Amino acid sequence: MDSTITTGTEENVWGGGKRPLEASYGKLMMWFFLVSDALTFSGFLASYGFSRFKFIETWPIADEVFTHVPFFHGNYPMIYVAFMTFILIMSSVTMVLAVDAGHRMKQNGVILYLFLTIIGGAIFVGSQAWEWATFISGDYGAVETRGGRILQFVKADTGERAALADFAKTIPSERVKHERNNGIWFYNEGYQPSYSLNEVLEGFNANSNILVRTETINTEGDKTLLSRQESLAKIQDASQVVEGANLVHNEYGSRLFADFFFFITGFHGFHVFSGVMINLIIFFNVVMGTYQKRGHYEMVEKIGLYWHFVDLVWVFVFTFFYLV
Repeated sequence: MDSTITTGTEENVWGGGKRPLEASYGKLMMWFFLVSDALTFSGFLASYGFSRFKFIETWPIADEVFTHVPFFHGNYPMIYVAFMTFILIMSSVTMVLAVDAGHRMKQNGVILYLFLTIIGGAIFVGSQAWEWATFISGDYGAVETRGGRILQFVKADTGERAALADFAKTIPSERVKHERNNGIWFYNEGYQPSYSLNEVLEGFNANSNILVRTETINTEGDKTLLSRQESLAKIQDASQVVEGANLVHNEYGSRLFADFFFFITGFHGFHVFSGVMINLIIFFNVVMGTYQKRGHYEMVEKIGLYWHFVDLVWVFVFTFFYLV
């Protein structure tokens, strides 16, 4: 017996009947994907928030970490990150205009605004790559104690951060590089800091203007600055030199900060990069008139939903990492 219920009109096996929320199957599946992705990002940010709350007394201060602007030397806290955020938000505006032009079947308008969206996304991805490179290479350098704590250096007369190059002494015998003619047991050296621990210690002991700053935040919200005598005692616990940040060491403070930074901003950056690639494919389809022939630009609207989601997630990432 045929179990199909006849309603008087012939329907497809899955025509959807009355479309849920008047949305097509493709748009509905995009919403399902975005909801699942939102839950993933929520879990990451919740983990970050819990870890930061637990180690709040040693967490790096964002204004002291993200201070670089390309082609400019100096201390510009959050300026470039704000620029990146502005670019990404403006790309959402151009995406809205592209979708609107598609609704009005204006092919040239879709081409223009989709192209601007791609440019904005590419600038953001490139800026994030530059920010990663700067974060990894570091700027000042620090030393790590046997207990895994980070000690930074400050100039006593000005209160400014001191780079290792400002006071470390160069000891030729400390930097013997392995070379192939050393013997059959030669192997290529891995990463080595610019200065050895002995060079940093000798330079620090000889320069009375340099003080140690611990990663512990005081009641004023600043890192704790030690006196010269306290600094001399504290530096004796140093075990290695640290420059920049990676998944093992972090000159800015807690290693967890670097771990979360790489993972969450990298995951978001992958979303933006994927969006740029998909936008490029759709852009060429628009140029070739594919959607004009179909009589609708729903594909542009679907990638628009994804792009707005990526922008919204960045607002939360920006707030958690850079503002709070």
